[in-house]
Amino acid sequence: MKTNTIKMAAILLVSTALVAGCGKKTVEVLPPAAEGTDYGQTPTAPIAPTSQIVPGSQEDFLQQVGQFGDRILFETDRFNVDAEDQAVLQRQAQWLAQYPGTRAIVEGHADERGTRDYNLALGERRANSAKNYLTSIGVDASRIQTVSYGKERPSALGSDEQSWAQNRRAVTVTVR
Repeated sequence: MKTNTIKMAAILLVSTALVAGCGKKTVEVLPPAAEGTDYGQTPTAPIAPTSQIVPGSQEDFLQQVGQFGDRILFETDRFNVDAEDQAVLQRQAQWLAQYPGTRAIVEGHADERGTRDYNLALGERRANSAKNYLTSIGVDASRIQTVSYGKERPSALGSDEQSWAQNRRAVTVTVR
């Protein structure tokens, strides 16, 4: 029994020494970079960010229609397009008229209340209401698709009226 304890202590001591010997060593001088590369070198001129917005892109769409001009909001259990929504959709239609090669997807959303099936159906009605208004003012219906996400993709997290109001929406996304 005593020899087993001594053997175990010896094994533990040797393994501890091995682990301690594997510690990281600090490197004081790095080796030179390979010839023909600039790896590890500081660039001579800073790279300018490419922040130009491509005409006809989603970023251009958002810039032209306004910060929240890609969405219309709805009352609880409603899918009607009111006068404020019509103004937003008219700006969207004007932008779409400038870029006839661009298509759009109108996403319908609902707040977290209600069943999954109910909210998917409500989101579909909201997306179709926006699409129908866009087509009524001249956008070709073949350029617009609809999809319903129901309550699956909330814009605002929270279980209060302010969050729910932001989640009851139809959002237009451009597709090239």
